Amino acid sequence: MKPFRVLTVAMALTFAGSSAAFAKQAAQAPKPAAPAQTPQTQAPPPAPPKPTTPGAYEETVVVSASKTEQKIVDAPATMTVFTPMMLENTPSVSYADLLRGVPGVNVTQFSARDMNITSRAATSSLATGQLAVLDGRSLYQDFFGFVMWDFMPADLNEIKQIEVIRGPASAVWGANALSGVVNIITKSPREMRGGHVSMGVGTFNKEVTKGDGAKSGNMFFVNGTLADAINKDWSYKLSAGYSQTDAFARPTGLIPNGGTTSYPSFTNEGTKQPKFEARLDRDFTNGQKLTFSAGTGATSGIMETGLGPFRIDSGTRMSFGKVGYNNKAFHAQAFLNVLDGQAPGLLASDTAGQPVQFLFNTKTFDFEAGDSRAIGKNVLTYGGNIRYNKFNLTLAPGETSRSEGGGYVQDELFLSDYVRLVAGARLDKFSSISKAVFSPRIALVLKPAAAQTVRVSYNRAFRAPSLINNNLDVTITNPFPLSALNPALAGKFFLVPTHASGNKDLTEEHVDAFELSYTGKLTERTLLSVAYYMNKAKNEIFFTVAENYGLTTPPPGWTSLSIFPNVPTAIGTWSAVQKSANFPKEFTYKNLGTQTNQGLEIGLESGVGEDMTFYANYSYQAQPKPEFPGLTETQALAEVNLPAKHRFNYGITSSIWRIFYSMNASFVGKAFWQDVLDARYNGETSRYAVTNLVIGTVLKGKTTVQIRVNNISNAKVQQHIFGDIMKRQIVAELKINMPKK
Repeated sequence: MKPFRVLTVAMALTFAGSSAAFAKQAAQAPKPAAPAQTPQTQAPPPAPPKPTTPGAYEETVVVSASKTEQKIVDAPATMTVFTPMMLENTPSVSYADLLRGVPGVNVTQFSARDMNITSRAATSSLATGQLAVLDGRSLYQDFFGFVMWDFMPADLNEIKQIEVIRGPASAVWGANALSGVVNIITKSPREMRGGHVSMGVGTFNKEVTKGDGAKSGNMFFVNGTLADAINKDWSYKLSAGYSQTDAFARPTGLIPNGGTTSYPSFTNEGTKQPKFEARLDRDFTNGQKLTFSAGTGATSGIMETGLGPFRIDSGTRMSFGKVGYNNKAFHAQAFLNVLDGQAPGLLASDTAGQPVQFLFNTKTFDFEAGDSRAIGKNVLTYGGNIRYNKFNLTLAPGETSRSEGGGYVQDELFLSDYVRLVAGARLDKFSSISKAVFSPRIALVLKPAAAQTVRVSYNRAFRAPSLINNNLDVTITNPFPLSALNPALAGKFFLVPTHASGNKDLTEEHVDAFELSYTGKLTERTLLSVAYYMNKAKNEIFFTVAENYGLTTPPPGWTSLSIFPNVPTAIGTWSAVQKSANFPKEFTYKNLGTQTNQGLEIGLESGVGEDMTFYANYSYQAQPKPEFPGLTETQALAEVNLPAKHRFNYGITSSIWRIFYSMNASFVGKAFWQDVLDARYNGETSRYAVTNLVIGTVLKGKTTVQIRVNNISNAKVQQHIFGDIMKRQIVAELKINMPKK
């Protein structure tokens, strides 16, 4: 589909939907009101109005788009929201399954614990562009720039709302919201008074090829919460959980790229994740609120990187402490994240042939404050934060600390009942970047009716180079089997060294994002969203081969091997080996020119009858257009991942008497991957379709028994060329609710 055809379709659907709705509704857009009591997500906002009937989606209140409360149809950014009703009985068994249903969001799951998410662009191993926030506390790991989804709440019963901004959002969220934001808001203690216990046990298929004799894997989890109000001022919540999943199956045979490289053999790992959190709230009679929370969580399992898989050892832990204050529209919060652990390489060995050891200890302190107020026909929102990181990383010993700070201001101007202008900007300064970074946003919001919105917007987002990007310093080896030269040398290897280094001269990468979108209520119970976007990334940071060994310049030690009678023979043999293997000599990070991504997203949510809801969405992502100086088009495409062009999701939820069921399905087209190890391991994953189902019953006393089946057809699903194989999972769950009146 050509770009102009995509734009034409988007505009036609947008204005057709808007016109149809306007013919039915003459309701005017509301006049500006005083800002809401909680203008952001640092403390959970008041519960959004619950739809009286399925499909009253325009009433959903969001806080992520501008850090101030507003209805989803009024937000200046395209968003997807998961409400408690959607989360309660979702067939999804993980955040990967849940977020895969969002239009424009690409999700890959590598292993039992390793998942990566990117909006409106190809995702990758250790995806660095997506910000994840839990009650205002960032889960973004600053030392590299990725999210460890392990530390999200394990029990969906704790979550009030998940808000997903589908596109860059640096103007209010800062450096790390390059491709989008996933904002998770949990319930307050007063909203969860009583006790809740959920537990489940399941099994999954590990058969890669029919009849290979692989035993099924097992999974288990248990979660519990206890919350109550001590008196009219104080309330508390305690939550704890534990989950355990065996390793998924590994792919076998040759990498499906037409070459002769096999999938490397290593011991795969499952994951174990214990968690605990405590929260104490102080509610004042004048509307002020104090929130104290602290917790800890551990994880283990496989983490894929550009250097191959690392095993996060058991005991790797992230702990936090947080305090927040709200007074009407003003908010302030401070948090401390501490990550401590180690991860030995499973394929990456040092020059002595021993596994590369990655030990990491990081501390992140962040303070943020902001406010929002109405001034005439304007709603002004402003704030900022300061952040300090302390690092101790064995793979990047060259730097031990960083600081950053930034501030933002945004004005929503009500030009008329039908037209609003949202303009804002943020300025950030990093100790690792010489100049301050400016991130503007402007959106024209047209309101032909109260429940209809057409947006035309531009915003810029950026990501600063991480500590690893700047300071990586490690030498790994690629084992070459000498039996390929002489069968008598079976079991003996020559270790070809490759140095991986950071780049102190990197500049920030940024994205200029343009969007035309529509969100509106077409009928009393149907919401339609359409978005066309074009994102132009500049100075993207890639981990790439800086230099290969030459045909006549073998690695150190090659010419002195005793199997060669003389140096010319050794060099001639190396030339033949290198023509086939193309061993890299140096990896590094580089800013590589520009890359353009564009696409179309269409989503529909509707109520059918009194007890049924339905959704469907489609995403088209055009092939990226990289323009890297010094590289041909083919060479440039080989440096980037290519997302699936077509993605389709649908789901249905219904209940009859005490029986309920929910089903969803996802179709994902083929994609190309090049971000783990070197070109020998690059390749394309096949398209796949997955259908998930949950069916259950509500017993007396608010006890629920249900069965979840993920990947009903038992399809062989590999979401990344180097990732695990995922097949059918069956989980039996018991939920016991003990609410306190």
